[in-house]
Amino acid sequence: MSRYRVENPATGEILETFEAAGDEQIEQALKNADATYHEWKNRNIQDRAAIVRRVAELFEERKDELARLIAQEMGKPLSEGIEEVEFAASIIDYYGVHGPSLVVDHEIPSTIKGKAIIENRPVGVLLGVMPWNFPYYQVARFAAPNLVLGNTILLKHADICPKSALAIQQIMEDAGVPVGGYTNVFASHDQISSIIADPRVQGVSLTGSEKAGSIIGEQAGRHLKKAVLELGGNDPMIVLDSDDLASVAADAWEFRVYNGGQVCNGNKRIIVMDDIYDEFVSELKKLADGLEPGDPLNMHDRSFGPLSSRAAAEGVNDQVRRAVADGATLEVGGVLTERKSAYFSPAVLTGVRRDSASFREEIFGPVATVFKVSSDEEALELANDSEFGLGGSVFSADPARAAKIASRLETGMTHVNIIAAESAELPFGGVKRSGFGREMGPLGIGEFVNKRFYFVAE
Repeated sequence: MSRYRVENPATGEILETFEAAGDEQIEQALKNADATYHEWKNRNIQDRAAIVRRVAELFEERKDELARLIAQEMGKPLSEGIEEVEFAASIIDYYGVHGPSLVVDHEIPSTIKGKAIIENRPVGVLLGVMPWNFPYYQVARFAAPNLVLGNTILLKHADICPKSALAIQQIMEDAGVPVGGYTNVFASHDQISSIIADPRVQGVSLTGSEKAGSIIGEQAGRHLKKAVLELGGNDPMIVLDSDDLASVAADAWEFRVYNGGQVCNGNKRIIVMDDIYDEFVSELKKLADGLEPGDPLNMHDRSFGPLSSRAAAEGVNDQVRRAVADGATLEVGGVLTERKSAYFSPAVLTGVRRDSASFREEIFGPVATVFKVSSDEEALELANDSEFGLGGSVFSADPARAAKIASRLETGMTHVNIIAAESAELPFGGVKRSGFGREMGPLGIGEFVNKRFYFVAE
């Protein structure tokens, strides 16, 4: 089987295959990226920003076509695909509009006579290793700020997203990004290692699994390259009380099953107070009951799409079965299709034991796992009992009560009365084994920067 392929997860059918890059293609991509960097970095930043704004316009103009591609590649329902492209366009536009002002040089006070200035300069060629769950959004938040800054990009996308990967490069070139400014590479794992080792490459950004992050992080460290890693999450959503519990449950369910539950910062551990627990679980079960597999290109109410691949669906199914074997209860859903397709019906799982291996695992699929607690302190302790630390949220009719717990969550993002605040201007990233570095917002453009100190004596 060709490594880079379009394999429709709704049917299991391989629709198209693509040749992996040869070593000579990788070398040419490196040459082009390095040569273009030395020209691109010297362009006026406003000129670079204007091109990036045009990239955003083309994403918006082509959103229907782009959404259709990923519906076939990784099973995202068409409406969700359009939403993703629109979000990606907003991120790209944000950096096109605000990027130049975010990296303005600034003077700092000095006891030595003269001017002390902190400059923000590009560093060179960067490698991005991006995942399949949000094929456009993930690329947008890495590429847009760095192109504005003056870096150039080599982009290794997921094996199952070749057509969307090529579509992104086409948009970049159509918008005026020079050849070598953004290059898609159908690289192998060995070639990724050689790219990171290459002295022309100055950094690597990966969004992916904990395992992939540890490999890329080790390689980057060995070669003294800056890395940004956005890895897994097992985010807690704490529900203390509510004036409208059905609404909170509906929000919890919608966010948990969005994109087939294949979301890094999904609310994977829902922690509910004992006095409202039964009602909350009942509401989730109503929402999960009676759902049917649907065509990603033509979804209807009460239908769900496939996961990204048969292997992904089988993996989630195995996790749920092991949790049940260890004492958990599958309340509803959790049915894996018998055919080659990747459908796994959205599920509600309760009673996962904290001394089981399942408690530590991230389930990257549409499974709402609910825990019962009897105090605020118990909720906080359970929430922080994780090796991951991406995001988290606390819900209460008393915002001060929720804020007291939210402020103590060991996460990179914390929320009160919203599961995840997501917008182009808001930073994204985690702590602990969820990785390091930030993307989006004013912090996202500050990762691959030479914060050069410049002094002019009087």
